[in-house]
Amino acid sequence: MFAHRDSRRRTIAAILLLPTIAFSSTPHAADAAEAVNIYSYREPQLMEPLLKSFTEKTGIKTNVVFAKDGLVERLISEGRNSPADVLLTNESGLLMQAKAQGATQPVASSALEKAIPANLRDPDNHWFALTQRARVLYVAKDRVSATAMTLEELAEPKWKGKICIRSGQHTYNVALVASMIAHLGDEKAETWLKGLKANLARKPAGGDREAVRDVQAGLCDIAIANTYYMAAMLKNPDQTAWANAVRIVFPNAGDRGTHVNISGIAIAAHAPHKANAQKLVEFLASTDAQAVYAEANSEYPVVAGVAESQLLKSWGPLKADAIPLSKLAELRRKASELIDKVKFDSGPSS
Repeated sequence: MFAHRDSRRRTIAAILLLPTIAFSSTPHAADAAEAVNIYSYREPQLMEPLLKSFTEKTGIKTNVVFAKDGLVERLISEGRNSPADVLLTNESGLLMQAKAQGATQPVASSALEKAIPANLRDPDNHWFALTQRARVLYVAKDRVSATAMTLEELAEPKWKGKICIRSGQHTYNVALVASMIAHLGDEKAETWLKGLKANLARKPAGGDREAVRDVQAGLCDIAIANTYYMAAMLKNPDQTAWANAVRIVFPNAGDRGTHVNISGIAIAAHAPHKANAQKLVEFLASTDAQAVYAEANSEYPVVAGVAESQLLKSWGPLKADAIPLSKLAELRRKASELIDKVKFDSGPSS
């Protein structure tokens, strides 16, 4: 369903990973009923305190396979023989891919429906957001005075040679372009993407942090990147100067709101411990777990009433685009095709 390049790379990675990764600890048959098996794209050090708390509260052990790529493909390949109960992801596209391939199942939970806003969960309750991250503008403190900006204006000639970004086919940018198609329509979104491409300072390359690095170096004035990278750079002595050279502007804060993506969770289609899996999902959507999860990852909680971290508050209020993520899922293929059509990754002079 999602035929962009990241998916193809993940498929190759899955083939390589299948024979080699396994659960870090496998429960004996006697206590298997008190376990939950997790396939996680989220890094172990992030999840460990949450899973430890879950076990302390419920008595249910957690067994985790972590991988940067290939877990959705592994889940699909294993089918009914999969030991996985839960899929934890660091972005929405993986959840939507898993659902489209029949690798997840719906969850009937009034607690989850109450806790997670409708636009941040699957319409059929196959997956649920756990945290939000905003895709924002990192602008040079000494060269950009604007405090209110829109994505649309990034296509205006005044920003020619001023913008840095990673590959258009990266899942973060595929989702961003999908949101522009949803809001502008096909024709205007294509015009916008061509204008953005013309304003790039260089070919799309590297990651979000490298785009901010290039702002600090003076190569560009604006980087398009996710919010949590600011926290990551501030924690890294080699990257602190990059972070200190920029400030965050939330695009479209004055109208529809800033585009957001999510980390999220789903229960595997053939989960051997479905009841335990549902308890884990509900635990991660609880107010206590949300506070810990969002703080540890410098992301925005999805449950109303859970406070943002002080660092996030320091960037200013986030008004998130309320478009359902399921709507963006429908447009991901079209977005990927549009990125290729305008030859976005060839850079500004092509």
